[in-house]
Amino acid sequence: MVGLMLPPYVLSRAIDEGLVPGRLLVLLGWVAVLFAVGVANAWLAVMRHRTMTRIRMDATFRTVRVIVAHTLRLGAALPHKVTAGEVVTIGIGDVGVISQTLTMTGPGVGGVLAYGVVAVLLLTVSPLLAGVVLLGVPLLALLVGPLLGRLQGAESRYRERQSGLAARLTDLVGGLRVLNGLGGKDVFADRHRREARELRDEGYRVGAVTSWVQALGVGLPTLFLAAVTWLAARMAAQGTITVGELVAVYGYAAALVVPVSFFIEGGYDLTRGLVAARRVVRFLRLEPDTADGSGSAAADSSGDTVGSGAGDAAGSVVGDVPEAASVLRDPASGVEVVPGLLTALATARPGESAAVVDRLGRFADSAATWGAVRLDEIPLPQVRDRILVADNEADLFAGTLREVVGGRRDRTEEAIGRAVRTALAEDIVRGLPDGLDSAVEAQGRNLSGGQRQRLRLVRALLADPEVLLAVEPTSAVDAHTEAGIAARLHHARAGRTTVVTSTSPLLLDRADRVYFLVDGRAAAVGSHRQLLAEQPGYRRLVARGEDEDGADESGTGESSEDVTGTTDGADPRPETPVTKEDA
Repeated sequence: MVGLMLPPYVLSRAIDEGLVPGRLLVLLGWVAVLFAVGVANAWLAVMRHRTMTRIRMDATFRTVRVIVAHTLRLGAALPHKVTAGEVVTIGIGDVGVISQTLTMTGPGVGGVLAYGVVAVLLLTVSPLLAGVVLLGVPLLALLVGPLLGRLQGAESRYRERQSGLAARLTDLVGGLRVLNGLGGKDVFADRHRREARELRDEGYRVGAVTSWVQALGVGLPTLFLAAVTWLAARMAAQGTITVGELVAVYGYAAALVVPVSFFIEGGYDLTRGLVAARRVVRFLRLEPDTADGSGSAAADSSGDTVGSGAGDAAGSVVGDVPEAASVLRDPASGVEVVPGLLTALATARPGESAAVVDRLGRFADSAATWGAVRLDEIPLPQVRDRILVADNEADLFAGTLREVVGGRRDRTEEAIGRAVRTALAEDIVRGLPDGLDSAVEAQGRNLSGGQRQRLRLVRALLADPEVLLAVEPTSAVDAHTEAGIAARLHHARAGRTTVVTSTSPLLLDRADRVYFLVDGRAAAVGSHRQLLAEQPGYRRLVARGEDEDGADESGTGESSEDVTGTTDGADPRPETPVTKEDA
């Protein structure tokens, strides 16, 4: 910016000192200086562009990294605290706006310095001209100020509507299959179109204000330049200043158009940047549902995890972690999970049993204990390493089938084969063109609901956790497949602690202990057959499940051995499992 002010000064000296008969060498000298200044300004312009690009890209990556790190920290709490549309808007729009705003720093500081240099140079020419320039530039900024305030309000409303529309679109796409089944696709599509028109209208209002800001950013400096040039020309005609000084004043005023335009554009960028930054800061202020323990992992600014191992300096807390398999207790419901057994939770309201699982898996604040220690006093990484919650909302990432079910570790073919057989998923592997090396789309969009559910079960079994908490692991499969999964799951997890939530008699009959929950509390506990005989409410609940599964409607609770034709946990006719389509 300061370099832009030098050519007018050199040019004025060349005119006043070089355009004199007999002073050709002086003229050539000033021409050489002018050429050198031009070369230097060209090099500075290249380096300025490189520097601003580096700042912009660095800001983008830093912001993305901290957002991703915080997203991972929020974990399962993320969908409950912010919409997918909000995250998409932040990642696509706000990050770019913030990084663009930071590039105003260099030109802004340079403009202020250039403004001071011009003031000094003009004082040597004419105090009157110096006063006009020094007062005129702030006046230009004041004229644009009200528009910038209005723009900030319009931009905020536009961003809020944009995130809401993005959330609506993601919900529409995510539930398209269900909406088709219910006949509600047109209703939601009409609502999306209406909100899109409202967003367009809001965008027009933002564009109207923006156009005035940009027009004033070009027009006001031009008018200012014309006024200064007219005043300087009058003074030159009166002999107050020389012709060279007139050229210099014109050059200073013309060069000042650049920093003045930067000031106005910078104010526009700053307004948009503040709106975007507030949204990002609001997202970063979100807290996980469960606070980490004193020995838990912490994420640094780069998103790397530190202190996640069992041997971290976590004080006495690490020493209190149960060394051996221990009882999991949930005081809120009265459920006690005994190590080494398959425990089932049955309730008329699936949300109640899912809430118990969330507490036992430390996905919700509670007084749940593991052995003699409260779960929330145990380092979170160790809880996650030993207790796994598997639900039907778990994400399926894009990749090969082997990668999807393998998780974070490489699995042997033998281990994958065992888990696939246990989940009765052989037909999925056989049905894909390249078997385990076949591509699976994000969220398993190229698979049916029952296939996705069984792949989630395969992944959970391959993780081989000390404690597996599975929420409705067979809700999307037919009775025959469910019976097979129940038998194989009991056999595969023998000696390991497993909890399932279900009202299916095929699964409940395989459980070692069944908790019957009423209003979120354990009303009775025992085997499936005991509860059938002693609890009318449980009998009605399970009989309804039997009717849906096509099992015996008498409520006698025939075991799944009778349905599957096996009593030893062997593979019950794995060749022809069939899944039912989701809604």
